Amino acid sequence: MTASTVSSAAASPPERVEPERAARSGGRRPGSPIRRQLPTSPWLFALPGLLIVGAFSLYPFISTLVNAFTDRRTLIPGQFVGLANFEELLHDDMFWIGLRNSTLYVLGVVPALVILPLLLAMLVQRHIPGITFFRSAFYTPVVASIVVVGLIWVWMLDDRGLINAVLEAVGVGKVGFLSDQWLLLGSAMAVTVWKGLGYYMIIYLAALANVPRELHEAAAVDGAGPVRRFVTVTVPAVRSTMVLVGALSSVAAFKVFSEVYLMAGPSGGPAGEDTTLVMLVQRVGTGLSGRVGYASAISVVVFVVTVALMLLVLRADRREDA
Repeated sequence: MTASTVSSAAASPPERVEPERAARSGGRRPGSPIRRQLPTSPWLFALPGLLIVGAFSLYPFISTLVNAFTDRRTLIPGQFVGLANFEELLHDDMFWIGLRNSTLYVLGVVPALVILPLLLAMLVQRHIPGITFFRSAFYTPVVASIVVVGLIWVWMLDDRGLINAVLEAVGVGKVGFLSDQWLLLGSAMAVTVWKGLGYYMIIYLAALANVPRELHEAAAVDGAGPVRRFVTVTVPAVRSTMVLVGALSSVAAFKVFSEVYLMAGPSGGPAGEDTTLVMLVQRVGTGLSGRVGYASAISVVVFVVTVALMLLVLRADRREDA
């Protein structure tokens, strides 16, 4: 090979693949390995998640619906009985007590969890020294175990607890927080509100960060005070977030179990008067002789009511938008 040949070969540009040839090869370079994607590849990635959802959510839901129409017990498969379980609910005094307490829980807890976290978020959104400490302190109950929180409040509200000791010291006397039917239910509501304040505060903080400061400044120039700016500027700006908080807290309050169970005990307080629907499901459907079919019927009622609560909240939000 002569020097001129070598120099011409070095100067010539590399050979390009013809467009038709590249199209026929699927856009890959010559000599590269062929990679073929199977049509089922996306489903293979989603399969672990689908299996988990199916095993722990979909199957229990379908099983509960089926069992609600049977007389199944813990160790007995049971037979189809139609609407007999739902007819029995209409004549069960404990069911109506549980429905009453769960409804009262929603009415007592939801308004507090919609308003108080908003006020708390407005308080801690200010950029002042040490505010991070208070944000962490308000959020600490959220990450604490509900069992630990419940036991702490039981010790505080007991007849020989801290709160009654303080009341006795100031001359008020002991208060039966855990022995009176309504005080016990109210105490459980207070624990739920106290534990949920930090969680919904974080949601409101994210919503308040998107409220333009110019709106508050314009309202202040017009002579609006703090209360009027809260009503006319802050509330309309975070109304969608308030609807979300109302929906989440309504469902959680109607399905309350841990707070009342820890403070009232398995019996549901004096004569079982503080029993909620979820506590009734646990009491009726567990044990060797548990009535799984009847407990499933109560669970179906809880599901229907929670869905109805969410639809009512969303419907109210749409009416305000209209």
